[in-house]
Amino acid sequence: MRSTRTTRLAAVAVLASTALLIAGCSAGPSASENDEPSGPTVYIDAISADPISFNPQITNSPATTAFGAAVFDQLVYIDTESEIHPMLAKSWEYSDDQSTLTFILEEGVTWHDGEPFTSEDVKFNFDEIMQYQTYGASLVKSIDSVDAPDDHTVVLHLNSQFGPFFETLALQAIVPKHLYEGTDPVTNPANMAPIGTGAMKFESFSSGAEVILVKNEDYWRGEVQVDTAIYPVMADTNTRALALISGEVDKASIDASQLDQIEGKPELVHLEEGYFAQAVVLQMNTLNPYLADPEVRALVFSALDRTAFADVALAGYGEPADGFFPDTLAWAKNEDIDFAEDFPYDVEAINEGLDEAGFPVGADGVRFTLNVKYISTLTDTVAMAEQAKSMLGEVGIGVNLEGVTSAIFTDQIYVQNNFDLSFLRTTVSADPGLGISRWYQCNPDHMSARNPSGICDPEIDAAVAGANSTTDREERGSYFRDMQERARELIFFAPLVWTNASFPTVNTTRWDGLVGIDEGTASGNVNWLTMKWKG
Repeated sequence: MRSTRTTRLAAVAVLASTALLIAGCSAGPSASENDEPSGPTVYIDAISADPISFNPQITNSPATTAFGAAVFDQLVYIDTESEIHPMLAKSWEYSDDQSTLTFILEEGVTWHDGEPFTSEDVKFNFDEIMQYQTYGASLVKSIDSVDAPDDHTVVLHLNSQFGPFFETLALQAIVPKHLYEGTDPVTNPANMAPIGTGAMKFESFSSGAEVILVKNEDYWRGEVQVDTAIYPVMADTNTRALALISGEVDKASIDASQLDQIEGKPELVHLEEGYFAQAVVLQMNTLNPYLADPEVRALVFSALDRTAFADVALAGYGEPADGFFPDTLAWAKNEDIDFAEDFPYDVEAINEGLDEAGFPVGADGVRFTLNVKYISTLTDTVAMAEQAKSMLGEVGIGVNLEGVTSAIFTDQIYVQNNFDLSFLRTTVSADPGLGISRWYQCNPDHMSARNPSGICDPEIDAAVAGANSTTDREERGSYFRDMQERARELIFFAPLVWTNASFPTVNTTRWDGLVGIDEGTASGNVNWLTMKWKG
């Protein structure tokens, strides 16, 4: 295991070599003095750890997803408003009876190794690869067979409608058949030296040091503005923050507790859009006798001051949740639900309610005690858990705080149900049928990152099944609103705050186009075509 000192020295070495490269690239007049940069352009994005894979179809992690978006393309992409747009598929059409879906592909697209991209690649991905992706298995279950009648046409023969079909398709990176056919996709060497059709090409990876991507000179969507992208590995958040503030990196994710350091520095911008909405949520274990009654769970949820969480624990980088869905999913949000009215923060009323529920305050000033778990490396959830201890204490509920590693959290929460309350940061993903409903559906097999409450409710399961059985957004929205209505009655999982605290921060000194969302930008992605080098 490398020591912190060694890791920091490695990071410093990477930055030193990067600085020399930038100095070479910046010699001569800046881009503002000429229409074109005078030399190669470099974009630097600090990452916190080595990527364990560069193939997002096999590995689900933020780093892998980010690299995948640079190296690979999808058939379609989804923007931050949840709208679907063409990508490798330039058009598509359902048959009159909705039993087939035909895609027309872009022509003249090549893989980074020069091989042509064709419909056979797409057919192979549907047949062999998408099943490995987190959400892809549900998509391919709705497909009976796939045909590739010519090089630029793909026909899907469907056995059923799958509600978030296109939203799920937008998460599927298309990998090359000629490198994956006849191999085990999980262990294929191409996962660590990827070949895609995307804007950037993989150049090198030095473990513990850096990943380097280079410009795809033949990118089919247009001229890529970045010649080289360097991703130095900086495990220490203080190192990332210092590098960002000094201008040695263009982008980095830093700790929520460090965001006050960017105040008063106009070149530093904490991103507030461009990513799917995130929340810090409360999970409740209804197998605990104290939390078996939904009325008690409602009182516990009410005792957590959501406004105070947003203002204090998140230092203003969030807003109190007013319902189960964020405003960005307005088409599916139940506007009849208002947490401020349904679960008001009223300490006197909460105390009275707990008394009436049969939980009087004991001689020690405590009604009962709950074990609260959270991931110790997520400082926003740590701060909220600590703040929650004080809030629950005001209504006579004792709290044992237990911060654990991500792996232990997964095992204890989802496999063992060894918790009473837990705090977790999560995302709504591309569609509520993917990122939200899983927290409410029955989870008898104790799958990770799924409902750990112990509740299996037929009404919720029926609503989710209905939403996933049609692609009609109006129908799906009605089902999701029914789900939220029942979730309010049972209240075992709910967002406390919507937050952008974990979104990246950028230094705009060298690049325009890092802030704001340009047309053609997929959610969470850099738009390599519209960035502009300032030098």
